[in-house]
Amino acid sequence: MSDSSPKPLRIATRRGDDGQTDLLFGQRVSKTHPQIIALGAIDELNSMLGVAKAFCEHKSHRRILRDVQKELIAIMGEVACPSGKEEQYENSPFTKMAPKALECLDAVVTHLENLPLTSPGWATPGEGRDAAFLDMARSLTRRAERELLFLKEKTEKLIRPVILQYLNRLSDLLWLLARQAER
Repeated sequence: MSDSSPKPLRIATRRGDDGQTDLLFGQRVSKTHPQIIALGAIDELNSMLGVAKAFCEHKSHRRILRDVQKELIAIMGEVACPSGKEEQYENSPFTKMAPKALECLDAVVTHLENLPLTSPGWATPGEGRDAAFLDMARSLTRRAERELLFLKEKTEKLIRPVILQYLNRLSDLLWLLARQAER
């Protein structure tokens, strides 16, 4: 008779104690490598979207944020792929961000732009809890975008244009959602 109890979750490998971490497919790099910095920025964004989603009063906003989080996980997989391993990644079972994700984001942005939202110039975050979390996520989106651009400019890492476009549009979306939440 076999033991059907679940195996304990082991995440403390201690392999990172020396300041190194793994990219996909086992390549070790410093935790200060631009690829890890970019991944960290996307991870922070994803976490803040989780906070925004948890406190969001609009059910439609929660659904949008959940969908964005799924795309960010796919983006993180691609960013975690070492240079020169793109074909291996493409043939892997990892979920990939499809260009259709950008089209969906564009459609939501267009819909929100057509609503009677008003903002007297630059928004001041903190007019409401939901809006404050969304504005924080917007700021983290811009940081993730900058870190990916830095990674692209300073290394040989290929970043598909659709990923940068997605993050740029995501910032717009989060601004619009925050303004709608303030209503």
